[in-house]
Amino acid sequence: MNGEWLIRGRDGRLSVYQVSQDAVSCRAEITPGGPWGPPRRMGGDARLHPVLATGQGADAYVHLVSWRPTESGGSDLVHSTHFRPLLAALDWEPVGRPDGAGDPTGAPAVAVDHQGRAHVFVRNTGGGLGMRAQAQKGGWGPWRDLKGAELRDAPAAVAGKDGRVEVYAAAPGALLYWRQERPGTEFALHETVPAAVRPGTLRALATSGERTTVLFTDDDTGELCAWRCGEKPVPLAPAA
Repeated sequence: MNGEWLIRGRDGRLSVYQVSQDAVSCRAEITPGGPWGPPRRMGGDARLHPVLATGQGADAYVHLVSWRPTESGGSDLVHSTHFRPLLAALDWEPVGRPDGAGDPTGAPAVAVDHQGRAHVFVRNTGGGLGMRAQAQKGGWGPWRDLKGAELRDAPAAVAGKDGRVEVYAAAPGALLYWRQERPGTEFALHETVPAAVRPGTLRALATSGERTTVLFTDDDTGELCAWRCGEKPVPLAPAA
């Protein structure tokens, strides 16, 4: 699971997203603060790999991304949108993959910009970062190679409160940071800092109008650390 699993919809109801076997399910409050309904399968009957990325836009719609086996024996990424907790999600839509064919290359990440467009990030077969975004007039734009090398684990993507999408990824001994200079523009590698990021602990949060805070566990010291662009990682407390 990469992203928030507990999300409040635009109607005030909470939803819980879960990965179970070859499907994604959702439970939602029947009324805000009230009892919970039963689990419901998301996106139709397609079989999925046991991985899920979630992202929520300013419109409170939830975007879901997972890997799906293909008939040729490989795997492609798929995307769905869940508009309201008690509604059915859209059927899974193929997004493809950054390059070639074969097995999943790692857990994806998804962030939603100020116009409600999903941006999907995933490690490519060469160890760099690939990105594909929904087009302004519908459909999807091309896969783009954001470079990088020897990336580990899942990237962490977030939409800042100023509308820009940012993405972070860990490599051996380093934390890499890409961002848009303005909402809707191309991505560029903005900063790389020394860091020993423990796999599975990288998270990014939009904490102010212009700043994003990245949290991770330092694999050398075992401490929970926070990092902001232009600064050094700061240890906060021993990690669980």
